[in-house]
Amino acid sequence: MTDTENINNVPVWLRRWFIIHFAIDVIVAVPLFVAPREVLEMFGWKTVDPMAARLAAAALFGIGIESLLGRNAGREAFRGMLQLKLIWSATATIGLAWSTLEGAVRYPWIGWSTVAIFAAFHLLWWYWYLRLRK
Repeated sequence: MTDTENINNVPVWLRRWFIIHFAIDVIVAVPLFVAPREVLEMFGWKTVDPMAARLAAAALFGIGIESLLGRNAGREAFRGMLQLKLIWSATATIGLAWSTLEGAVRYPWIGWSTVAIFAAFHLLWWYWYLRLRK
């Protein structure tokens, strides 16, 4: 089977992106969950609410781990997971941009970099969502 072939009508590369997404989410979530103040202050957050930070980490764990667990699912399950990722990445992008504009970080480039990462994933998930609709 080649990289371009589908398993149960789900592209192999979409499954791979789900594994990549799992790894990124968990790599970010672990330090955010364990040491939210230290991590966010290091990246220039002016005010850190450990409860809110751990709640964000929990969302990253949930979405990331589901990406790993669901990577072998069928087409319909992927559609549902992609819808969740689209909602999460869109609202995260908007919220992070808003907070950066309000001056929530000492180093705006970090805020805008975070916005760019979520926006890039949002575009990636739209691409795959539209491909699965065909």
